[in-house]
Amino acid sequence: MKKLILLTILFTSFLSQAQKTENIIIITTDGLRWQEVFKGVDSEIADNKKFNQDERSYIYKKYGSSDAQKSREKIMPFLWSEIASKGQIYGNRDLGNKMDVSNPYMISYPGYSEMMTGNVDRDVDSNKHKENPNINVLEFLNHQPNLMGKVNAFGAWDAFDRILNEKRSGFPVISAFDSIGGNHPTEIQKLLNEMRDNSFKPFHEDECLDVFTHYQAVDELKTNKPKVLYIAYGETDEWAHAGKYRYYLDAANQVDKWIKEIWDFVQNDPQYKNKTTLIITVDHGRGDKKKKEWTGHGSGIEDSSQIWFAAMGPEIAPKGEIKTVSQLYQKQVAQTIAKIMGFTFATSHPVADEIPEVFKK
Repeated sequence: MKKLILLTILFTSFLSQAQKTENIIIITTDGLRWQEVFKGVDSEIADNKKFNQDERSYIYKKYGSSDAQKSREKIMPFLWSEIASKGQIYGNRDLGNKMDVSNPYMISYPGYSEMMTGNVDRDVDSNKHKENPNINVLEFLNHQPNLMGKVNAFGAWDAFDRILNEKRSGFPVISAFDSIGGNHPTEIQKLLNEMRDNSFKPFHEDECLDVFTHYQAVDELKTNKPKVLYIAYGETDEWAHAGKYRYYLDAANQVDKWIKEIWDFVQNDPQYKNKTTLIITVDHGRGDKKKKEWTGHGSGIEDSSQIWFAAMGPEIAPKGEIKTVSQLYQKQVAQTIAKIMGFTFATSHPVADEIPEVFKK
C-alpha cells in the first residue's frame, strides 16, 4: 500500500511538472493607459466636452461607478475576473507597483522594439524607422527546432513589418491591409480580405480597424494552430490621439472581449488547454498630470513612460493584482516570453533579464 501511495505521488508530481507552457499568445493594445486599467473612468476627461463629444451619459452608464474597482471591471471585465483570479497584473502605481519603458522616446516603434528585443537601441528613435536591426524574441523562438514555422504575428499598424523585420525574421507578419491565405486562401480568408479592403478606413492605409486584425489572427489560431502568436491591436491609441474618450474606452472594452474569446477557445482546444500562457501589455503610456495631454505621449509629455503588464498560464502563480512596491521595465518582457517557453533569449545585442516575480517559486 505504501509503495502504491508513493508511486501515485510520484506520478502526480510528474504530470504536474509535464504541464508546462507549450504555446504562448502575446497581446498588445496600443497606448492604453494604466489609469483606466486600474482606476476606471477618469472623470476629468469624461466630463470635458472637448473629449466626450456629448457622450458623457453613455460613458458613465456603461463604464462609470463611484467605486473605482467596479468601474475598471466594467471597462475590462475579463482582465479583472479571470486574469485577476488566475494570473498576475502589474502596474498600479497608486500602490507603488511601477512599470516603465526604458527608451527615452515613449512612442510606438521604440516601445515595441524594446518590448520584443529586450534592448534599448537609441538609434530606433522614430515611428518611421527602417527595418529593425535588433533581433526580436519571436524571431529567436522561430529558430528553435520545435517552434520553427509555428510563429505568427498580426498587427493593425503597417509598421509591424519593420518593427519585427519580417524580411529577416523568417516568420509571417500580417499588418494593416496585408492579405491572408497567400495564393490559396480559404473561403473565410477571402471574405476577411474583401471585408478589410472594402472597410471604412479612418486611419487611412497605415492601419486597419482592430476587428480585421482580430479575426485574421483567430482564423490562424483555429486553423493552423501556431505555438507562438502575437496580436497587436491599435484603436486604443488612435481614438486617444483623436481625443474621443468614449471610443477609447469602447476600444479597450472590445479588446478585453476579444481576449476572453481567445482564451475560451484556448481552454477548449486539446493543443492549447492548460498548456498556453497569455501575456498582455502596451507599448507606452500617455499624459495624465496635465489632463489635456492624455491624448498624447512622447518624451515631452509627462507620464508617457508608465505602462502595465498582465500574464496568465501554467508557469504563472495566481497572485492577482500585484500590490507590492517594485519597479519593472518594458525591456524585461522579451526574456520573460523566452523563459516562459523554456528558453534563454541570447543574441548579439544585450537582452534584459526576465521579470522574476512572474514565475512560480
